[in-house]
Amino acid sequence: MELEVRIGNKDYSLSVDNPFRLDARGVAQEIKEHFSERAEELKGIDIEGLLPRMIKGVFGCEEGCPADAKRLVSEGYGGFHLEYIEGGILSATYGLSNGERLEVKVFPDF
Repeated sequence: MELEVRIGNKDYSLSVDNPFRLDARGVAQEIKEHFSERAEELKGIDIEGLLPRMIKGVFGCEEGCPADAKRLVSEGYGGFHLEYIEGGILSATYGLSNGERLEVKVFPDF
């Protein structure tokens, strides 16, 4: 799985071997450290809670439950705008106070 995060023209990418073993807290912290100059804008945005839901939306779960990105999109999550993109990509965007957007994308490996 590939994870891509972008704010403005700066991005952060991460490859995850096993999405079911993702350390969401650790990855959220890495993202916030990478965008440390935007710390105030990112405060209170639940990236840690978003990541597992996006992964489940794309990959399902180990016990065989189906991936259901489209349901996640219809339900939404926090202040994020979710979008299912052709090819199994799931995108979440969040409007920041300065008019820019935080964008998180999960890309499947298949």
